[in-house]
Amino acid sequence: MSLPDYKSSEKQSSAAVHHPPVVQLNVGGHLFSTSLSTLRKYPDSKLAELFSGQPKLCIDEKGRYFVDRDGSHFGAVLEFLRSDWLPTENIQEVHREAVYYNIKPLIKRLEETPRLFGELVGRQQFLSRVPHYQENIEVLIRIARAEAIAARHSIIMICVLRTEEDLGFYDNAINSLEANKESVVTFGPWKAVPSVKDLLDCVQMDIESQGYRVSIQPHLMEKSFLSRSYDYFYKLIFTWW
Repeated sequence: MSLPDYKSSEKQSSAAVHHPPVVQLNVGGHLFSTSLSTLRKYPDSKLAELFSGQPKLCIDEKGRYFVDRDGSHFGAVLEFLRSDWLPTENIQEVHREAVYYNIKPLIKRLEETPRLFGELVGRQQFLSRVPHYQENIEVLIRIARAEAIAARHSIIMICVLRTEEDLGFYDNAINSLEANKESVVTFGPWKAVPSVKDLLDCVQMDIESQGYRVSIQPHLMEKSFLSRSYDYFYKLIFTWW
């Protein structure tokens, strides 16, 4: 066989890659069996890409295709591909997997469920209107960890300014505070319906989602006949043990 003929034959052989009709999968140690047509159901998904053309996955010692990813929720993804079944539990976790595998119909259906709809359209849209919200969450955690040495609790002061009018009183309020003023983390103001309590609930929720134990209490300031008392301040308490 001449060299050009050999190269042409090799190219044709590479293009005609054969995948078995029944596919054995090892997804991070979780084992699955499914059909090739199921994995290719949505051509623009990452799963379809992985099982089209040349093999793009390693093979484990039993000959199964290995996906190096936590497979705890892959079964729910597979059930949707098989029968359009939507999970009723672990919605956010399955959504994360759907995004990873780029299964757009599953992403859309999950985002229409009450839980994700409320999170994405309600809560996240509100938080996007609170200036520097995510940065403030990171600052709170960083300060709390710095103050955790030989202590059971870390206490950080939060200032919440709901309106532009509140913002106008900020300098007077912060000057009336007896606590360390330099470590106060300020949220707001924002132009949205949710209240101060709603914001504080979000702060607690987002910090606890990272594995911390926290509580929030109003910081009660001494009232004076000569100066105004401000109710902008709250104590964020991290409990370490």
